[in-house]
Amino acid sequence: MDGTVRKHPVDEVLPIPRLAVLGLQHVLIMYTGCVTVPLVFGAAVGLDTSTIGLLINADLLVAGVITIIQALGVGRVLGVRLPVVAGATFAGVSPMILIASNHGLQAVYGSMLAAGVFGLLIATPFARVVRFFPPVVTGTVITIIGLSVINVAAGLILGPDPAADDYAQPVNLAIGFGVVLVIVLVTRFVRGLLGQLAVMIGLVLGTAVVGVRGDLDFSSVGDADWVGFAAPFHFGAPEFPPAAVIAMCVVMLVIFTESTADMLTVSKLVGKDLTRSDLRRGLMADGLSGVLAGFFNSFLDTVFAQNIGLLSVTRVRSRYVAATAGLFLVLLGLVPKMGEVIASLPGPVIGGAGLVMFGTVAAVGIRTLAEVEYEGTHNLTLVSVSLGLGLLPVAAPTAFVNLPEAFQTIAGNAITATAVTAFLLNLLLNHTGRFAPAGPMDSGVSVDAQAPAPVLDLGDVDRREP
Repeated sequence: MDGTVRKHPVDEVLPIPRLAVLGLQHVLIMYTGCVTVPLVFGAAVGLDTSTIGLLINADLLVAGVITIIQALGVGRVLGVRLPVVAGATFAGVSPMILIASNHGLQAVYGSMLAAGVFGLLIATPFARVVRFFPPVVTGTVITIIGLSVINVAAGLILGPDPAADDYAQPVNLAIGFGVVLVIVLVTRFVRGLLGQLAVMIGLVLGTAVVGVRGDLDFSSVGDADWVGFAAPFHFGAPEFPPAAVIAMCVVMLVIFTESTADMLTVSKLVGKDLTRSDLRRGLMADGLSGVLAGFFNSFLDTVFAQNIGLLSVTRVRSRYVAATAGLFLVLLGLVPKMGEVIASLPGPVIGGAGLVMFGTVAAVGIRTLAEVEYEGTHNLTLVSVSLGLGLLPVAAPTAFVNLPEAFQTIAGNAITATAVTAFLLNLLLNHTGRFAPAGPMDSGVSVDAQAPAPVLDLGDVDRREP
């Protein structure tokens, strides 16, 4: 023994060619999910192709910067220093659409900027009280994130205006459902990396079909620059309506919960303890994504679960691979012409991919809820009431039209309504007072008591500081 301390595999620097190949693989896995957020948001608020292309580039640029920070860290302040890849989260899409319709795009990015500052301020206390966000809360919120944006995907397939002559045309339905079918078939019959790129393959083939019909329009691509990025505050000086700020701050709490679970998963996969300080720095990076997004017309970022799955397949634990993926994302974000190409994809094609991706998000939430203990608890009441109140504005968008606009912005959004309700009910039902055994409503579902529920509390976080 020479006494040399061997590096943990997480801190191992691989040869540059291998870093490049593995980093690109991570980008391919998460690219479609990342760019779908600006595509869906831009289409929902009626932005033109060039502006959506701008959002895509900003989205990739900020995701790349946050990924590099998460992987490499910035002193004792930022970055979990694990092989995680960050990208735009669907959690912010629905609130952003509602804020845009009520207050305008300046309020969207103003409230996002405020939520980023809020995230930076609460990262430390959140790392200490994460026990108040157990799987019953996180599973409920993740489920509603997926369900609440299904209608957006439907609008992309059917068309935005039910009164228009081309609304719900059979050819658009065929294209959208065809993309879904391709994704299913690739997932079932293709192995390896190509199998994991099922959504991207569906987008490519769906676009090719539209091209054969002669309906593709890439006219704006030629005018786009090869290199560049949008100036800060492209839509004007940010505005900060209180209700919009509160709604986006709730979304930041949802993102913190999601990222915490993902960081814990990664730490276990790579065999490196997650200290409370690590968690705090990782959450600080999420908060920074909000600040950067507010400045550069982007979106809130979170740790991407798709890349966690890739980690378990490749078993390559180096955080420098994730940093390389972040560098690729930054480079892609500096190529406006690429963003313009993605922004020009046909609505039915994007909608078909969106149906699968949004459904996947909901399924992840349902899988989390399946691990929750219901027998002898009030958890079923928590889930049912939270989902019911959350889905009310989805089922009846005008339910709160006669109430103050500030109330509409918060309660009229499925994600914020569900998150607030689930959090408060968890405090009431599981953390205050003593309650009698659950009544009939709470014991109606039987869950295998031997299947352990993954409780997200500080027991899962190594309290040792680095």
